[in-house]
Amino acid sequence: MAGYFFSSPIDIDVKLEGEDVRKLAETKGEKDKMISCPVYYDGDTVSGQISIRTRDGKKVQHDGIKVEFVGSIELFYDRGHHHEFLSLSQELAAPGEMRQAQTYEFGFKNVEKQFESYQGINVKLRYFIRVTISRRMADVVKERVRVLGTLI
Repeated sequence: MAGYFFSSPIDIDVKLEGEDVRKLAETKGEKDKMISCPVYYDGDTVSGQISIRTRDGKKVQHDGIKVEFVGSIELFYDRGHHHEFLSLSQELAAPGEMRQAQTYEFGFKNVEKQFESYQGINVKLRYFIRVTISRRMADVVKERVRVLGTLI
């Protein structure tokens, strides 16, 4: 019941451009569940749309909305500490309020993916899209499952 009071008043959906025609690769997600992820090569452009909708038509104040393309490495002996070796950011909206659904376009051109995505026993290296809606009390953050980076 307490989770109801702290749930986010906002739904965020991230769609990647051309993900339906791009090569997919199977990888482990949360709790070892297998998921399909689009494969992006070094130098590919990563673009798409972000749809944000308020629940129950409520007005939501925010201090800005941004999207990031992140490359992160996690060492399993050092859980909780992620090293972000790549972080590209794009502002989607200035501070204001939302009353209805909004869709934003984003694009990161010719992204250099220095390393291949990898998940092993001791290390996890991944690329992902992160959307952050900054708010006074608590930010709303959504991470797009994964974007696999593979070198040519």
